[in-house]
Amino acid sequence: MNPVERLYLDTMMGDPEVPARSLRPQLLAGARARRRPAAPTAPWAEPYAGRVAAMDALLASAGEDDWSRVIVEGWTLQELVAHLAAKDGLLAAAVGAPVLGPPMGATDALGRTGDVQAYERARSPEQTRRDWRAQADALCRRLADLEPTTPATLDGMEIPVRDHILARGLETWIHTADAAETARVRLPHPVADHIRPTADLCARLLPWTMLLSGLDGSGRTLHLTLTGDGGGEWQVPLGVEDPRPGPPDAHITADVVRFCFLLGGRGDPAGFPADLDGDLALARDVLATAPALSGP
Repeated sequence: MNPVERLYLDTMMGDPEVPARSLRPQLLAGARARRRPAAPTAPWAEPYAGRVAAMDALLASAGEDDWSRVIVEGWTLQELVAHLAAKDGLLAAAVGAPVLGPPMGATDALGRTGDVQAYERARSPEQTRRDWRAQADALCRRLADLEPTTPATLDGMEIPVRDHILARGLETWIHTADAAETARVRLPHPVADHIRPTADLCARLLPWTMLLSGLDGSGRTLHLTLTGDGGGEWQVPLGVEDPRPGPPDAHITADVVRFCFLLGGRGDPAGFPADLDGDLALARDVLATAPALSGP
């Protein structure tokens, strides 16, 4: 296990007992000094807080060259971190948490991203990292005082704040993986208790991803089986106004992490590794439209 992996586990689980004469505390002392544990938050927001801790552990190991390396969307690592701060700030504004960075101008995700990236380009990467982490911590602390069903509006979409923060956790997870892959660093997946609610959100989004893609799944039901730690089974009514699921018309079995990443825009739906049964055309439509809500 490399130091970044160990640091991540320390961040998430505290300091386990170590054998006498172990050199691990000395080896990680410098790295620990550059990161902070996840901010206290509501239990239902912990999947997001966990991904923030993982990203911060990764950023703690970034060198000068890493910050200028293009990661995704043509963005450098510094610009990617600014993007995360921008979207976290929009949710913070929606729930009454402090909004850091430049004064709020644009209130859509792309516009705010552009404003925050322009602001952070004039600052050092370490300042950008601190800004992003401070924004995430402020959001976490605010969520500790809210009920998960509290409505919040982000980019014109009003849904319970619990779903918004699960979506923020998924995006942070995906972009952490983007940065780790570019740096050729392996980070562990979230713990199963964090993957499960994220996968549940992804399952519940399927009627919307179909509708946004021009397909109406009303009256149809998907039986979704996601394997691996944090997986499970879902009966998903594929119409956004369907009151309850009916008998399954199609079955999809897939790895839970791969499925979450598919919803997040990572992976080719046409070549997605899954076992399909029942109405195969419907199952393929579900997979083809799954990334419809993903974006930069």
